Amino acid sequence: MGSDTSPPGGGASIPDVTVQDAWVRLGEDKSAVLIDVRTRAEWSFIGVPDLAEIGNPLLTVEWLTFPDGRLNAGFVDQMTQLLDKTGATKDTTLFFICRSGARSRSAATAMAEQGYTRCHNVADGFEGPLDGHRHRGGVAGWKAANLPWTQG
Repeated sequence: MGSDTSPPGGGASIPDVTVQDAWVRLGEDKSAVLIDVRTRAEWSFIGVPDLAEIGNPLLTVEWLTFPDGRLNAGFVDQMTQLLDKTGATKDTTLFFICRSGARSRSAATAMAEQGYTRCHNVADGFEGPLDGHRHRGGVAGWKAANLPWTQG
């Protein structure tokens, strides 16, 4: 499945999961939550995962703000409020996704440090790495795996 890696300087160990594993686990656990931490521009122009057929919630909270790229200082508070509204607890399985897996790891670590015990990083994210033509979305990630998504 995935690997456990600790962030530099210690902190919570966040397991990586593939997009396919996240999809299956979301389908099996209706209380599990997918959290997209990309920017508003990415949600609007690139699209978002579509969980309608499995009925799980998709939460969207920017880790870095658009257009300035600064860390969203209110991220933890915003996430906590949204998770509370969905009925999530500190033991709910949370999957964090971004473009390619870096911001989502940081966001998952931040929430794990707040006591959320089942935080996972969706490796390769929504678009995955660049291909040989320097384009995303065709090599790996949510889109490349042909998982459901919708244009924001």
